Amino acid sequence: MQHSLWQWFADEAVLAQAVKGLSTPLLLVAIVVCILLLSKGADWMIDGVVNLAKRTGIPKIVIGATIISLGTTMPEAFVSVMAAIMGNPGLALGNGVGSIIADTGLIFGLTCVLAASVPANKFILNRTGWVQVGSATLLVAIALSILFFSSGPPVLGRSFGIFFLILLAIYMYATYFWSKSSMAQMAAGENDDDEELIGMFQCWMMMLGGLFLVVLGARILVPCASEIAMRFHVPEDVIAATMVAFGTSLPELMTAISAIKKGHPEITVGNIVGADVLNCLFVIGAAATAKPLAIPENFFFFHFPAMLIILWSFRVFISMNKDGVFKRWQGVYLLGVYISYVVLQYALNVKIPA
Repeated sequence: MQHSLWQWFADEAVLAQAVKGLSTPLLLVAIVVCILLLSKGADWMIDGVVNLAKRTGIPKIVIGATIISLGTTMPEAFVSVMAAIMGNPGLALGNGVGSIIADTGLIFGLTCVLAASVPANKFILNRTGWVQVGSATLLVAIALSILFFSSGPPVLGRSFGIFFLILLAIYMYATYFWSKSSMAQMAAGENDDDEELIGMFQCWMMMLGGLFLVVLGARILVPCASEIAMRFHVPEDVIAATMVAFGTSLPELMTAISAIKKGHPEITVGNIVGADVLNCLFVIGAAATAKPLAIPENFFFFHFPAMLIILWSFRVFISMNKDGVFKRWQGVYLLGVYISYVVLQYALNVKIPA
């Protein structure tokens, strides 16, 4: 059976079937190659962002919140839309909500723990940060209203998906407007150095080429790692709740590690905040527009509360940090909430649909 390029990239079943025929040594080689692709791609992307920011005057946190976050959430968007179209709408909602929890709890928490100083840029975070927590809270409020006021099972319809996409367009324009109107204020405190700048074309090639390598590496690594785990008799639900959920956030994780290593943690802040907004408005919105999304019962008592606890905690930390820097203990707290969320999935046998 012939598969389209779209299916090879977005359909988990096609990718899983492709790796089944590979031997275990070949799968291990593929995993090593994917890790190298992720690492090199993230390095290129961060270098491109830093040089583009210096050449254009746009703060790195803004580029992280728009261009980079849009690129790193593309895998979730492709997977969610394809899942909805191909009759598995539950995966789309689980993918979006699970990625928000992993991005803010695991990746941002880890960034605060590892980086010496993570800037809390009040100008962008008091705007984009409110969109981040507001869009997720709106999603939960809409889901609860559907649960209480609809006669049948709760379903996020196409009208809500279109509404989210309209909000996404407004958010993207507002972010551009904020960056143009107050570049100097947002750029205050960002790290600078005397490195020789590269050309604009090379900046974009490094960003786009690095992003392609990160997305490609993440999409191939997850099914390879899952196949090896199954061969060693790791339960399927454990694989789904760990490797697959972790794998969809690999682009953001590798971007965070590279940004910390190169001394630009503000890119990670922008990327995480922007990715959360896009996971809610873009990923879930596009999937619901493609096909109405059923809302499983476990989202109301487990996944939605976990998402709101993490995001509102992040919001409180922004308000607390008068000195404009996130604290290491705040990262430890977010990591603790994320780890508790994962552990409770096993203890309570609560699964995100897959």
